[in-house]
Amino acid sequence: MAKRRSLQEDATSLKTKVTKSLASNDNPEGDSTIRSLRKRLRRVQRKVRTAKRREEQRKSKKVAAEA
Repeated sequence: MAKRRSLQEDATSLKTKVTKSLASNDNPEGDSTIRSLRKRLRRVQRKVRTAKRREEQRKSKKVAAEA
């Protein structure tokens, strides 16, 4: 079984893929592969934001419970 990549690694690799494909393409709005890469990037960024929010919430609850 393969080791899972972190969300930040996924986001950085998708960002590089999007920038490379944008640079090599003449019509980026009409390209379905760029559109799908951007969708995947947005999805991963949303997951990163929710994970950070969850972590901050957990920290604040832990501090409140200790006090």
